[in-house]
Amino acid sequence: MSGVLKFFEQVNWNFDKAARYTGFDPGLLEQVKSCNNVYHITFPLERDDGTIEVIHAWRAEHSHHISPTKGGIRFAANVNEDEVTALAALMSYKCAVVDVPFGGAKGCVKISKHKYSKAELERITRRYTFELHKKNFIGPSSDVPAPDYGTGPQEMAWIVDTYKTLSVNELDAIACVTGKPVSMGGVDGRAEATGLGVFYGTRHACSFQDDMDKLGLATGIEGKTVIVQGVGNVGYHAAHFFQEAGAKIICITEYEGAIYNPDGMDIEKVMEHRKAIQSILDFPDAKNLPDRNTGLEIECDILIPAALENQITMNNAERINAKIIAEAANGPVSSDANEYLHKKGVMIIPDIYLNAGGVTVSYFEWVKNLSHVRFGRLTKRFDDNFHSSILSTLQDLFGEKITPEHVKQMGYGASEKDLVYAGLEETMMSSYNHIRDTFKTVNDDIDLRTAAFIESIRKIAQFYVDKGIFP
Repeated sequence: MSGVLKFFEQVNWNFDKAARYTGFDPGLLEQVKSCNNVYHITFPLERDDGTIEVIHAWRAEHSHHISPTKGGIRFAANVNEDEVTALAALMSYKCAVVDVPFGGAKGCVKISKHKYSKAELERITRRYTFELHKKNFIGPSSDVPAPDYGTGPQEMAWIVDTYKTLSVNELDAIACVTGKPVSMGGVDGRAEATGLGVFYGTRHACSFQDDMDKLGLATGIEGKTVIVQGVGNVGYHAAHFFQEAGAKIICITEYEGAIYNPDGMDIEKVMEHRKAIQSILDFPDAKNLPDRNTGLEIECDILIPAALENQITMNNAERINAKIIAEAANGPVSSDANEYLHKKGVMIIPDIYLNAGGVTVSYFEWVKNLSHVRFGRLTKRFDDNFHSSILSTLQDLFGEKITPEHVKQMGYGASEKDLVYAGLEETMMSSYNHIRDTFKTVNDDIDLRTAAFIESIRKIAQFYVDKGIFP
């Protein structure tokens, strides 16, 4: 490669690298790679001061091999059509690699969120939803958005409310978007899902002795040093779960700078500090680094880039001193930097697998909305009673007193969050096993990203073959 590739070109470069191992017809592979639809929207916004501003927004639907399509909506000033198309493509491959039955999509609105009032953001979100609805780019069976960078439950609540207004007689209207507040049909556990998926996936990757031996690491998470770039929703929750498992968070970087303590920091205290002064800098238990990029280059066991794309490129790849890069963001490592780091012996756990926790739990929410039954509602009380009965029988048989602590630990039925966590953990573990099997069996020096793309391409292409569209 020469020069800096655009984001979608990087995605397609990774696709082409993997496609040659699949054996499918070139025409079929071109269909799998191509973006099916891109919708560019412009609409006027009346600001609170009465002035008019033209808003630009997009929605890309990369693959219609299966319906609906699925993908987040981001609010950011630097978004463009290339970025939204690339992110939609990554969503197609991500859904395929974790066996979630969606095609890939992505949406974005070109704004700096902090420059708008809440009332203005509501007007933007509702108008964007109206424009999507008008062209059938949103709906439970057509295209289902979700939160992304710069959006969250509030924006999803505005979207579902607007969609329901436009679709009065649609029984499944609340399934038009995921990541909603639980009170509006969301699922318990969605907020932390992407970060938790990053933790589950990395923990499982670190469980294979032979893989860790090559990196000079012990198995497991406990005691490993971790750097987190970006402590938004994904980065914070990933750091939280790594810390709970005994990892040391030694460095945190954000747009305002970076902080470092080789003995580790308490992520909860860092977040309290940031909430108080609107910055991670000057945290009492750490020192400020000269700039935010320095934080990526400190020696560590696991580096978690959880911000935006192209954070590790050939401009800084040779200074990266992590043994494992866990891609919590979409496309944080450029294609050429990925090649360089792989040859250097760094394990890169790829984004199209590792940050799929969000879409996995979004799938659970979508299923919940379509079934109109909360997870655990039909079984929790039965399981409570059944487990209590077993404990009571054991007490009668063996004469051992069953303490309240035993009942708390063993005698309860699974809640919605319990079921969501269990489903996510199973998804991340089984998907990694398939990727690793491909990684181990392909007779070439491929990396985990190429193995994940091979898995995705095989699954999507097989849909077209089974439909009889391609031989």
